[in-house]
Amino acid sequence: MRKFYATVAITLLASSTLLNAATYKGQKIYIESCKSCHGGGQALAASKKQRVWSKIMDNKGEKLAQIHLSSKKAEASWAYFNDRGFTKDARHLEDFLVEYAGDSGNVPACN
Repeated sequence: MRKFYATVAITLLASSTLLNAATYKGQKIYIESCKSCHGGGQALAASKKQRVWSKIMDNKGEKLAQIHLSSKKAEASWAYFNDRGFTKDARHLEDFLVEYAGDSGNVPACN
């Protein structure tokens, strides 16, 4: 029985580490790809609730891409949102935005 609990504890710890790594990756992606237009990530992430960010980021960020691709003001980002790199990054970016959404109670360590 002890072995079972030890396995469960290790699995939970590993899962927690993976989730944090994805959030960290999302924060890094935000800084590299979004900060120049949107400023610090804390304000943008906190501007919406977790449920809203999740909906925007459904289907590998399809709605977020459409918001940017349909805006002339976002023309500088069109290449990024048309690139396969965005669809690869979307899950990490979603983790970051949901983790620090306005109703999460969390605040990123740095912008």
